[in-house]
Amino acid sequence: MRPFHRLWRKAVRRASNAVLRRSNLSPAALLGRQGEEAAYWHLREHGFVMVERNYRPQGLRGEIDLIGWDGDILVFIEVKTLRTTGTRMPETAVDREKQRHLIAAARQYRTRSKHSATPYRFDIVSIVSGPDASGSGIELHHYRDAFREADLPSQNV
Repeated sequence: MRPFHRLWRKAVRRASNAVLRRSNLSPAALLGRQGEEAAYWHLREHGFVMVERNYRPQGLRGEIDLIGWDGDILVFIEVKTLRTTGTRMPETAVDREKQRHLIAAARQYRTRSKHSATPYRFDIVSIVSGPDASGSGIELHHYRDAFREADLPSQNV
């Protein structure tokens, strides 16, 4: 990457984090947004082309945190962030019910964006943040193809 592009990305990332710090969010919401921001930049640095953040499907519960392209695969990404944990890891919060909601939202997105026939997958980015609120000192794990639509029994969402 050329030096100018590296500096530009760094400036944009710093500005984005500054906006988050000034936002009037609860500590839990702020932690979640910081996690999404860290995941967004991590995925971009690993070649993802990000196309959507916080996609809220019409008439359905929840949202998809991030949507991006990994080559020619459309990827729906759920980001889970916790402050230093004891035994529970953030990715365990993506249970079957959450998976069903993500699958339904992804179906709607794929139809709306005319990508119904495009290969797709579901990833989870799990983030454990250090004890301070600065967002530094995070441990990030990217689980590619974390679950599949076919893995869940059919059920209306």
